[in-house]
Formats: sequence, structure tokens, C-alpha cells
Amino acid sequence: MVNAAVEGIVPRWEWRTFGETFGSAEEAFAAQSPERVQESDELYLLSVGPGDTVKIRAGLMDVKHLERVDDQGLEQWVPVMKEGFPLAADGVRAALAALGLADPPLTRDSYSLEELVDEIVRPQPGLLAVEVHKRRSRYTIGGCTAELTDVRANGQATRTIAVESEDPDRVLSAVRELGLEGRPNVSYPRGLKSLLGFGAGRYAVVDVGTNSVKFHIGERSAAGDWLTVVDRAEITRLGEGLDETGRLGNEPIGRTVDAVAGMVEQAAQEGVVSTAAVGTAALRIAPNSAAFVEAVRDRCGLVVEVISAEEEARLAYLAATSGLALAGGSLAVFDTGGGSSQFTFGRRGRVEERFSLEVGAVRYTERYGLSGAVAADVVDGALAAIADDLAGLAARAAPDAVVGMGGAVTNLAAVSHGLSTYDPEIVQATVLDRTEIERQIELYRTTGGDERRSIVGLQPGRADVILAGACIVRTVLTQLGADSLTVSDRGLRHGLLVERFGV
Repeated sequence: MVNAAVEGIVPRWEWRTFGETFGSAEEAFAAQSPERVQESDELYLLSVGPGDTVKIRAGLMDVKHLERVDDQGLEQWVPVMKEGFPLAADGVRAALAALGLADPPLTRDSYSLEELVDEIVRPQPGLLAVEVHKRRSRYTIGGCTAELTDVRANGQATRTIAVESEDPDRVLSAVRELGLEGRPNVSYPRGLKSLLGFGAGRYAVVDVGTNSVKFHIGERSAAGDWLTVVDRAEITRLGEGLDETGRLGNEPIGRTVDAVAGMVEQAAQEGVVSTAAVGTAALRIAPNSAAFVEAVRDRCGLVVEVISAEEEARLAYLAATSGLALAGGSLAVFDTGGGSSQFTFGRRGRVEERFSLEVGAVRYTERYGLSGAVAADVVDGALAAIADDLAGLAARAAPDAVVGMGGAVTNLAAVSHGLSTYDPEIVQATVLDRTEIERQIELYRTTGGDERRSIVGLQPGRADVILAGACIVRTVLTQLGADSLTVSDRGLRHGLLVERFGV
């Protein structure tokens, strides 16, 4: 719903961060006089889950919708409502829908601001009305609008810097000019929720992959820190037979729906506030993926969002860079899956390029029969085929560091440590060199499925695809000109948790 008051307004790309001090950015602002200084009192309506920006300013209900997030994590916000009070019931519904409240209990044809807050917002445990005072100083930096704002909300104080433009490249350039490139991009609702500790609680994410479904519950403290409550995966083989038939099979769909439904039930038992779910390669490729999405929704009410390969790579990069202490320089992050592998290249926390290739462990396992013991020449053939599919990597300059993530990489790390019980804290930041990877390739090549399942550290459900996964990892290192990689136990699910529910 877009009302007449905001029609024709050009959407703007926004980058914003919160904090007490901003280093060199303070000096940049101090070097020039502000073009305008403005104070205002506003009322923000916040939701514990993800939502749009909903506030009341100058007596108007003001709603901005998050239209999209680009490759660099910039957010494009689109004004969709500016209406005065009393606000008609349809307007109230639209504003509350932007906060994730789909069916508000309305009893009036229209609402004053006081009636909206007292009768609708305050009785809802998942909503909060916050009085916010702002003192905004506006500047122009690199052709962009930039604001340094002192914020006071419900007695708590913070500061925020925002950079906006219709041109996303200009925004990124201005952020770099201000020396803020390494800071997180945080919207106003998320910044206020962190400041107030609102929404501190448990959140869940479900990652439906080609080979497995990963489930993570994180508990966010009032300080914004995350504690892992549940982190597990189920091997469901959603993509079984997809390479051969081009479609998802009924049995793989059925067992994957069962797994997701069990995760939703566990989330409820654990007191989860909100759950986000995404699907990756198999659901992108299969023409009947909508049947799976509908089956999950009908079974347990969860909506699985099928994300692009580029978005999958961006979230994986976010997880890797936020969970490892990495030195400066160029960085390559790759995430191996059952149906595809995602590659993201960047520097100092900034994504420069990302893409996905249809190079997955399930595909090569089925194509070369790698689920059991095989002759050396079979593995050589698989390695050659993988190298052909990853040939584009060899043309790149060798990165200063390589980070690997995904089931194949973490299982290689667990086997290298001999972990009878998987320990993410030990796996995280493990360094795997080429010699260790080749040792494991030979181990898996010479053992059948039953023998592999007895290998200490190897997840039994991954035994039949681990040889193909190890071959992919080895080939990635070779093509990138690297001798080793650092393991990130944090995956897409962790990036999704931070993106949807964190700061």
C-alpha cells in the first residue's frame, strides 16, 4: 500500500551506524559547518521481529518499507505512508502489517494516536511504543546527505550517523571517506531495539539446503550478544535425483518437510520469539520448488523464502567475517553445499564480488559413484571435472586469506581433530592445509559407506558425500593458489540470524 502523499518519491539507499564515538568521521563533520540543525520529538513503533520503519512525526503516521538489500548490504527504503490522525482502520492495518502484525484486533473505523497506542500497541507483547528525541546535524559528504544525530529514547542515549543517496555507489564512497567502512549497517528500528534491550530473547533460523536442513536457535541478550541454544542439522537429501530428473522427488520433499516441521515444533518448545527460513540451491533450480514451499506452509505455518545465489553468498560472508578475527587484506570465502558452492571476495569487511557455481557434493557423488570405495582413477576423473567447473577461479589473483564453511569443511575439521562429539568452538578457526585434505580424500576413497560412518569426527549422515565434498575443497584451494584455509563453523544460518534479528 502506497498512499498519495508519498507517490513519486524516489527511493534512497541508506547506510547507518550507531555508537558513542565515530573516530575520523567526527573530524570530517567538525571541519565543516552543518547545513541544518533540527530537533524533533517522534514516536517509534517497534516489533520484536523484523519489520519496516514505523513512526509518528509531526502528527503523521510515517512508514518506510525496506525494498531490498544490495550486494554491499546497503538498504533501500521506500516511503509508503504519510497520513494524519485520526487514522482510518485501513491505514492502521497497513502500519501494523509493516510491523508484522497481520490481523490486528480493530474495533473502530478510525483511531487517534492515543487510541492506537493505548488500545492496539501496548496490549501487544511483541510491540513497543518508544518516545525518541533527535538532534540532527545535516552535512553533504561525497554528494550524499549525511547526518550526525544525538538520540534519546526512553531515557537512554546514543548517537547515529546516516549516509543517504539515490546512488548506492556514492553512499559506499562516502562511508569510506568518513572512515566508517568496517562498522555494521544498522537501521533505526534495529538500533533502537538494541539500545533498549527490546526483543532480547530467542530467535530461530532454518536453512533448507540440497543435502541437509540446518537449524539454529540463538538467544540475544539485552547487550546484543548471541548465545547458541540449539545448532543442529538433519540430512534429508532434498536434492536427491535432481541432477538426473530435473525435479524434486516426492520422497525427498516428504522427509524434508518432516524435518522442518520438527524444527518448528522444537522452536516453540524453546520459547522462540520468531523464526526465519530460507531455501537455497535445490529450491532455486527445481521447477516444482513451490510444491515444497506450500507443503511446509500447510504443515507448520512457516514460510520458506527461496533466496538468490548472490544473497546466499552475502549472508555466508557476513557470518564468516563476523565470527573470525581476520587480518586485513584480500579475502575469499567459499561455502560448499550439496547442489552448489558460493564464493565471495572482499577486503576489510567489504564485499567486492560474489557468485555461485553449480558445484555440489551430491551432484558429483551421484555422477561418479563416490558414496563408496572407488579406484584412484575415478577420483582423478572427478577432480578433473571439478577443476573444469571451477576453472574461472584460477584466473584470479591469489587472496591473502581463504575461509571455508559448510558441511564438508566442518566435517574435515572435525575428523582432523578426532572429535567423537562435535564441538563448534574447536572447529571454529581450524586451519586445514592441503596435506590434511589429501590425506582425508585417500581415507574416504579407500573406505565404503559403513566403514566411513565409523570414522571419528565424521557425521554418519554425511558419509556418502564426504569424498566429493573433500575433492571440491581441495580443488578450490588449488584454483585459488592457496595452501590452506581457515574453517568457519558459522554458516548461512548465522548470517541470517544477524541479518534478520541482530544488530
